Amino acid sequence: MKMEGQGKLLRIYFGESDRWEGKPLYEAIVLKARELGLAGATVLRGLEGFGASSRIHTARLLRLSDDLPLIVEIVDRAERIDALLPHLDAMVGGGLVTLENVEVIAYRHRATEP
Repeated sequence: MKMEGQGKLLRIYFGESDRWEGKPLYEAIVLKARELGLAGATVLRGLEGFGASSRIHTARLLRLSDDLPLIVEIVDRAERIDALLPHLDAMVGGGLVTLENVEVIAYRHRATEP
C-alpha cells in the first residue's frame, strides 16, 4: 500500500487492564484495524498518567500499577479510519478517542533481504 498526502491520526487512550470480549483491549483494537485493512497500528505504554477518574497510574517502583496508560495510534486515509470508528464506539467503554489531520510524508514497506 502506498500512502502520501492527507490522512488522519487516530489516538485511543485507555488503561492496560481494559478488555474486550476476553482479550486485552489494545490487542482487540489492533486485530480489528488489521481485519479492516488499515495501514498499521502502534501500541504505546505510558509510564504514568491519569484520566477522567483523576487516579494516578504509575510504573514507579513504590507505587507499581497494574493499569498503566496505553495509547493506540493509527494513521490512514480518512475513509479507512471512519470505518473503524463504529467498532471503537462499541469496544472502548472508558477512555479518550481523538482524531486529527496529518500529512503523510512517506509510508513504505521495507523489503526483507535474502
